[in-house]
Amino acid sequence: MGKLGFLCHDAFNLETAKKFLPAAFVFYLAIFTNTNLLRHANVDTFIVFRSLTPLLVAIADTLFRKQPIPSRLTFLSLFIILGGAVGYVATDSAFTLTAYSWALAYLVTIVSEMVYIKHIVSSIGLNTWGLVLYNNLLSLLISPVFWVLTGEYREVFAAVGSNGGDWFRIDAFSAVALSCVFGVLISFFGFAARKAISATAFTVTGVVNKFLTVVINVMIWDKHATPFGLLCLLFTLCGGVLYQQSVTNARVEPVAKPKDNREPDAENLLLIERKEGNADK
Repeated sequence: MGKLGFLCHDAFNLETAKKFLPAAFVFYLAIFTNTNLLRHANVDTFIVFRSLTPLLVAIADTLFRKQPIPSRLTFLSLFIILGGAVGYVATDSAFTLTAYSWALAYLVTIVSEMVYIKHIVSSIGLNTWGLVLYNNLLSLLISPVFWVLTGEYREVFAAVGSNGGDWFRIDAFSAVALSCVFGVLISFFGFAARKAISATAFTVTGVVNKFLTVVINVMIWDKHATPFGLLCLLFTLCGGVLYQQSVTNARVEPVAKPKDNREPDAENLLLIERKEGNADK
């Protein structure tokens, strides 16, 4: 699309790719752990652990990116999120060690991704479409390594074999193509938001947007939490709504220089008189 003039992105070069590679790797890890979490747990569990990230991102943002320390109200809202998450986990009927192991891995990865990619976005000097290009292209190049390490390639071959060698199905192609379109749009608007707001604010925005996901999940699936668990989930999301980005580093106003009220001495008066006399000549 860039060649056709529909959008403008930065040219791909190897030096910039080397700088962006760690960010793409962390991004791919976040997707990888996210996918495996959803395979082993219900959507509610994913949303709760996603809701825990603002507290950790706020701390990491302060420690590593020297952002303002969260205010008391901010910490209160983040601990409300934590309390709702604990209440939900206590009532989760679908609790398994495997699911929560992936949840912990996802939590560590997504916090690192939020903070590190904010650093890259702020420092690398690419426009939004350039960030989309580097992030998705490098992630695509990384993916075959994980296919081999995790054995997922066997599932691909098994799926192809079960279809009698039929590689192309219009329904599967349409679903994947549509997901790619949404993926590009999410990537673009996500990077645009990361450039405009802090890492913690972006994380909270993602948490609050889970309301519709919860409603859809309760309506169409039977594998979700109990009513009390959903109440805890709502409590968690309300904590996300209450979050506010704190600004504790007060703006330092310029200090006015004190006026020198001292009377000029005789030597200075003599110099002033000489200058005035020369000016009159």
